[in-house]
Amino acid sequence: MPVPQSRGLVSRSLLRETAYRAIRDAIIDGTFAPGERLNDSDLVEWLGVSRTPIREALTRLDQAGLVQTKPGRYTMVSPLDVRAVRAAQSVTAAMHELAVREALPNLSAAELDAMREANARFADALRRNDADAAIAADDDFHGVPVAACANHAIHSVLEQFTPVLRRLERLRFSSLGGRGSVGQHDRIIALCEAGDVEGAVAATRANWQTLVPLLDIPLPGGEEVGDGPVGTASPH
Repeated sequence: MPVPQSRGLVSRSLLRETAYRAIRDAIIDGTFAPGERLNDSDLVEWLGVSRTPIREALTRLDQAGLVQTKPGRYTMVSPLDVRAVRAAQSVTAAMHELAVREALPNLSAAELDAMREANARFADALRRNDADAAIAADDDFHGVPVAACANHAIHSVLEQFTPVLRRLERLRFSSLGGRGSVGQHDRIIALCEAGDVEGAVAATRANWQTLVPLLDIPLPGGEEVGDGPVGTASPH
């Protein structure tokens, strides 16, 4: 039989995506600290993949603002930069507002139930001070209208800019302030169920605005998130 010319492409794509997500998550959860050098050989040994998917993953992470690369010199984890976070927050909030606007009024009962279930997991994770589970549940909650709107451009923008917020979100979801989002999520669901597009969009905007005060909170060690790169913070 003829041999497909595209053989092997799926495997390479999966390796690249696996490497990207593993390194990204290690940066978000603080395993790789801001300013830490990332060596290709160490990453190859850790992930058990070749150098090619590692380099491709690091290129994506550089584009997302999570690493800084000087070709032939070094790759390091980016400091938490308030300018990048502010930009990512405003773009991400706008995309989620647009997703809600485009998804309504056609959200199904099953999709609304999925939002309720995700919010219940979100509340439980906050009670347990589990920042990773809270972020995952929050992703699932907001992911319902993103999937329902079926707008690939929204999904692509969120894939690029959402990771920049993750380190900041770990602070939010491990604090008492993050608990206010449970009620905000309930309000978004109620407005979606009522078919109130403008109300649901406004509630979504308010929910994402709760990240803004974290830009000025003090970080461990006496540092603050100011107008430039700073250190990281532990969520616990």
